Amino acid sequence: MLIFILILILALFQVTLSDYLVNNPDYYQLDSYTWESDGFRAMALGELLSGESSLDPQSVAAMMVEYEYDLTEAPSLDANAASVMAKKPVAFQKLVNAYETVLSDLKYFPIPQNTLDSGTDVVYENGWQDPRSYGEDRGHEGCDIMGNNQPAGFYPVVSMTDGVIEKAGWLEQGGWRIGVRAPKGLYLYYAHLYSYAKDWKEGDPVRAGTLLGFMGDTGYSKVPGTTGNFPVHLHLGMYLHTDNYEELSINPYWILRYLEKYRLNYTY
Repeated sequence: MLIFILILILALFQVTLSDYLVNNPDYYQLDSYTWESDGFRAMALGELLSGESSLDPQSVAAMMVEYEYDLTEAPSLDANAASVMAKKPVAFQKLVNAYETVLSDLKYFPIPQNTLDSGTDVVYENGWQDPRSYGEDRGHEGCDIMGNNQPAGFYPVVSMTDGVIEKAGWLEQGGWRIGVRAPKGLYLYYAHLYSYAKDWKEGDPVRAGTLLGFMGDTGYSKVPGTTGNFPVHLHLGMYLHTDNYEELSINPYWILRYLEKYRLNYTY
């Protein structure tokens, strides 16, 4: 009889705890390592936030906590940052800082709008973590911006942020690539370039909108200059240095959707 009573009490406790967690998601889905979670990394800003003219990191963080880090079906942009801050101030501020690192320095979509021919515009899909097999089985750590049947060297690629050139030159998987470190710490990786706009050196400063190079199809080879292993496109990667990871990828897709309203106009 005593065992039965204990089992009943345990079952009631589990139901009560589950109900509490469901109704208070910020308590169990927010800690000091949330910025390393799959939910944070997915950057699921959704249509509502993508349509905003600017993104406040604190508001974004509060909304993500409120809607379990996925705003793709959020009914509104309402969230109580003060409430979340009061419940878990240290963890919440760390999450705010992470969104600030990602969002604060972004200024331009990486491919300018072609004022000469709108039929040459680019397309992209949410392909982050799709399977890739070159070298080893792995998840795709970026977003591929595809050209519209135009040759390598046609599409200009500009810096999305101010920053400093941290890497340039040939990389087996990325071909001719450039890595830019933004002021808040976000690392932006532009890969498979056809050519560079200049002879970039590590440590060179860049401004948002600076022409970095041109979209291509280089890479998937240890031989510098190899082309033709895939269609012409820009692979854009975004990475954070976190407590436990030197480079942790985040999903650029919804960020690109947000930046579409901020495109430079080029004639090419």
